[in-house]
Amino acid sequence: MNAAWRFVAAIGLVSLLADLTYEGGRSISGAFLGSLGATAALVGFVAGFGEFLGYLVRLASGRLADRFRLHWPLLYLGYAANLLAVPALALAQSAQGAGLLLFLERFGKGLRTPARDALLARAGEQVGHGKAFGVHETMDQLGAFLGPLLVALGVALGGYRLGFALLLVPALLALSVLSQARGLEPKAVPQPKDGRLPPGFALYLFYSALFALGLVHFQILAFHLERSGAPGALIPLFYALAMGTDALLALLGGLLFDRLGLKTLFLAPLLALGASPLLLGDTPGLWWAGSALWGGALGLQESLMRAGVGRLSGGSAFAYGVFDTAFGLAWLLGSVAMGLLYDRSPGWVVAFAVAAEALALLPLALLLRRERR
Repeated sequence: MNAAWRFVAAIGLVSLLADLTYEGGRSISGAFLGSLGATAALVGFVAGFGEFLGYLVRLASGRLADRFRLHWPLLYLGYAANLLAVPALALAQSAQGAGLLLFLERFGKGLRTPARDALLARAGEQVGHGKAFGVHETMDQLGAFLGPLLVALGVALGGYRLGFALLLVPALLALSVLSQARGLEPKAVPQPKDGRLPPGFALYLFYSALFALGLVHFQILAFHLERSGAPGALIPLFYALAMGTDALLALLGGLLFDRLGLKTLFLAPLLALGASPLLLGDTPGLWWAGSALWGGALGLQESLMRAGVGRLSGGSAFAYGVFDTAFGLAWLLGSVAMGLLYDRSPGWVVAFAVAAEALALLPLALLLRRERR
């Protein structure tokens, strides 16, 4: 058990530094695209297609990790692309160029995520899936909380470009720590049996996809906040609050998961239901509450849903790849739809998001009924 916890802590430190980098950049990327002349529809497309690209590649990388034991090569290559693309945004001269770098960042994250989650799931077999993913997500989101604060300082001192440039330091630190983490992982890497997904997994995918469909991407939220008069240096602070809430609820949710199982998954859509009306409104005081709810929903998604895949599949990287691809496709469709709807009215985005999150509760209820039987 001690060895498993050492691996969780090591990969958690890598994730802390990585999230400090790319979540810091994420906190201003939507506003930065707007400053380069992008429309809401373009911001929605960049957000949605970038997420889909990052999730789509996970299907192939998960299969490669399982079949050829390429966990660490995929981790090295993926983290390098994921992290170095972010400070490079300081050099972008157009919305199109910035969009390409954002696509590269998401591609890199997708390349390395199934291999990492499969190794974490193996550790979770010894310490509990909820605890392993909850502790990892908490460390991960500590970096996501600190990153926007660093970026906010950079934006206040020198604008968006300085905010991106400062992120080169944690990016290089993350790659250095990653090179020292190899060998700490549990030695017995789970192997795929016959390539088939476990019973009930289709309902799990349906639930996750509906949740993703209604989850408003922060690039769209940042675009709305800037349009509604929020100062540029304040927008990363909303994101920092969201990431702090994410870290707290990820840990609490992970502990609950090991006690209550899949029933805890009801919490994520319920929090997302409350976040959209607050963040997409025009009342600055409610933006803080909306940021906390949005971050809480994201934290539960990152810890509970990943733990659920591990419990249902036995830690298969391929299962994580399928899950991530379905999630990413739904987030793409939702983000593109929300970008188009926003050009009509933010109220249409709220209605779309609330409907999708409410519907997500139905397949989860069916899955739980099936599991009880």
